[in-house]
Amino acid sequence: MNKPLVALLSGAGVSTDSGIPDYRGPNGLWRRDPEAQRLVTYEYYMGDPEIRRRSWQLRRQNRTLQAEPNAAHRAVADLERTGVPVRVITQNVDGLHQLAGMPARKVLELHGTAQSVVCTKCHARGPMEDALARAEAGEADPPCLECGGILKSATVMFGERLDPVVLGEAVAIAKACQVFVAVGTSLQVQPAAGLAGVAADHGARLIIVNADPTPYDDRADEVVREPIGTALPKLLRELAD
Repeated sequence: MNKPLVALLSGAGVSTDSGIPDYRGPNGLWRRDPEAQRLVTYEYYMGDPEIRRRSWQLRRQNRTLQAEPNAAHRAVADLERTGVPVRVITQNVDGLHQLAGMPARKVLELHGTAQSVVCTKCHARGPMEDALARAEAGEADPPCLECGGILKSATVMFGERLDPVVLGEAVAIAKACQVFVAVGTSLQVQPAAGLAGVAADHGARLIIVNADPTPYDDRADEVVREPIGTALPKLLRELAD
């Protein structure tokens, strides 16, 4: 008997137990410091060296590169190891699903990755750790070593479009899956949020695991409000049976 394809859309709430704050929750970064949003807005970043300097300071303070997977990340990898076909579509940029053991080819990073930097001019890529080491050594706004262009995190900033190839793959997975689990996401940011609707439209069982209400709750077959670190492992164990 074929096992159902499980698609999991993960948002910031999946990584809060790893010490990475969310953005839109009650204590989220954008609520605590609305000005911080400028630091990750493409137009401001490209046009203002002071914004870039502050952005590099923020990256140096960021815990993302030091974070470790938590129980939710491990539960997803455990489900995949049981032989259930699993695809992760993540809004997170921390790489923790892969670090927990999910094969990289089964993880779609809608918003890119904070583990790398990319040149906005020649598109050369490199490790974020190397660029941060240069910033630590005194380069306030480290340029690309290949062409001297402006370096940015290999994440999708506000004002940038999602990679159409990655988004297309995510839509295809949402259409094909039999179970779609949206976890730790407000389902307010399009086009990622719309994947829940796509899955439901194509007959998938829609499960939402989130502390706060979402715009898709009324379309869900099941809504779970319990803490993600305990609720998701329990839910995924049930799917494995």
